[in-house]
Amino acid sequence: MERFFQIAIDGPAAAGKSTVAKILSKKLGFVYIDTGAMYRSLTYKAQKENKDLNDGAGLASLLEKTDIRLEYGENGQKVFVDGEDVTEPIRYPEVSAHVSLVSSFGEVRKEMVRRQRVLAESCDVVMDGRDIGTHVLPSAQVKIFLRASVDERAVRRFREEEQKGRHPSMESLRNAIALRDRKDMERAVSPLVKAEDAIEVDTTSLTIDEVVDKILDIVTKRRFR
Repeated sequence: MERFFQIAIDGPAAAGKSTVAKILSKKLGFVYIDTGAMYRSLTYKAQKENKDLNDGAGLASLLEKTDIRLEYGENGQKVFVDGEDVTEPIRYPEVSAHVSLVSSFGEVRKEMVRRQRVLAESCDVVMDGRDIGTHVLPSAQVKIFLRASVDERAVRRFREEEQKGRHPSMESLRNAIALRDRKDMERAVSPLVKAEDAIEVDTTSLTIDEVVDKILDIVTKRRFR
């Protein structure tokens, strides 16, 4: 039975995972799976329906009744929740502030991981998140762990927000990123850690193209050795 090629990219918030994964998947002709968007989608729906974000069982029940769809086109990825285009709202600060909590519940992660693995078993994929190499795709042929300093990640997030017409303070972004790191690393279920066989890439002083080229070189050596 043919085994599809899996590339797992992990790392903290704003380390460049999604940007790198999108470019990488396009260059390789692989499908990009944005696991973060899936957790954001559930967070968005839970907030919209005024659900208790501290109720893991309730969130898992909500997820069972939620259709989350990722679509890819010329203009990039679009995210749909029960048919509603939520590509933009799932990136709003109020969602970002609570997605770590929602994703910390074992009941929620179990169903999300099941969905993610089903997707990864049907085609060659680039999947990014915080526990892909350690938990979701532990047998991935290539595992990458991206790092970047908190200051550098705050600058990146600031530029992203400015492009969307929002102007948060650099200090608030720096604090939010540091807090998200702590929550992700300290959560009881599938915490953010580097897989033992992952290759670490520090993106702090690298351009996106340099990071992509570095990973492409790793993938090429693994695929054709």
